[in-house]
Amino acid sequence: MKILQRPLIILILIMSIAACKKSKEGVKEESVENTVIIEKEKQAILESLRTETEDAFNRDYQAWRTNWVHQPSVVKTYMNFADSSFSEMLGWREVDDFVKTYIKEHPEPVPTPVQPDNVTIQVFGTGAWVSYRTFDETFGNKRETRLMVKEAGQWKIAGMHTTIYGFEPVR
Repeated sequence: MKILQRPLIILILIMSIAACKKSKEGVKEESVENTVIIEKEKQAILESLRTETEDAFNRDYQAWRTNWVHQPSVVKTYMNFADSSFSEMLGWREVDDFVKTYIKEHPEPVPTPVQPDNVTIQVFGTGAWVSYRTFDETFGNKRETRLMVKEAGQWKIAGMHTTIYGFEPVR
């Protein structure tokens, strides 16, 4: 009986090691696959932000509004250190009314800023947090933070905060 036990134990040990190795390979493959998916989502988010920015700077109100979530939970805030002002819009209706009025009062397109390359994106399933610094000819140096939500396969803005520093150098 002892003669059979030793090979059986060795066989079980070998099978266990092989199973663990296969399990680790599966985790690596899954990890690589998840990384590829997340990178595709990040690219889609950047494309949505690029489109929304172009639509706003081109003063295309109808196109601009397709980039936003149309819910009461939407928030858009501005802190302007250059002129010590602050504005806050709560809910889609306020955000939409603000931008519609702004475009009516400032109908001429302005140069679209170059999309920044220092973008931080954290994806959480169908939500994402985005932050970056940028510069535009109207307000100067800015930091923008966006809350993104994936709706019907498209990334849309659910929240936006902009800190405007003006034309002074930013640390």
